[in-house]
Amino acid sequence: METIAVVDFETTGLGPTSGGRATEIAAVLVRGGEVVDAWSSLMNSGAWVPPQIQALTGITNAMLAEAPDAAEVMRELARFTAGCPLVAHNAAFDRGFWQAEMARAGLAPDPAHQFACTVLLSRRLWPEAPSHGLGAMTRFHGLQLTGRAHRAMADARVTAQLLLKVQQEVAARFAMDLGDFSVDHALLAELQRTPLRWLRRGLVDHVKARQAGQPICC
Repeated sequence: METIAVVDFETTGLGPTSGGRATEIAAVLVRGGEVVDAWSSLMNSGAWVPPQIQALTGITNAMLAEAPDAAEVMRELARFTAGCPLVAHNAAFDRGFWQAEMARAGLAPDPAHQFACTVLLSRRLWPEAPSHGLGAMTRFHGLQLTGRAHRAMADARVTAQLLLKVQQEVAARFAMDLGDFSVDHALLAELQRTPLRWLRRGLVDHVKARQAGQPICC
């Protein structure tokens, strides 16, 4: 049974190509429709956190001074998520920090670490929602926020709840087309790049390709 790692980074505010660094990471493992494990850590990269980001996240420079070294944290993250496909809310952001911090730690890419994005999936499944940010999706679906928003574990856990909502919605809406196939990460990766008006066609084509034994790219 597939295990998906839902991840969330907190950062210094800038993107990794502009000198931004990660300050905290959380990973929540989802398998068989439920959360089965979770892990998080602050990470000390030596980077300075601006006051406005400290106010947003509650992560201070003093906290990071006592945190484990960033490379050590990334090595532990790689072990915790080994072999798991990944999900994040606004995955382009988290993917950038994932790749940058893994590279800084000297870690080779794990082929399983392909990202699916709950923002893209939410836009396709619930276009009527007023917004598709994590806070808006939490309110739209009545999800439970445990902890402070903009802390990695709280955001990763609510994103995991949203992932389960996405899987349930796809399974219910396209039950006849899915047949015996589950709503796995490969299907989510296909749906997130399928235009809304062709969503069912994309799903049907994906299922047919799987039935024919064709290779599926994430």
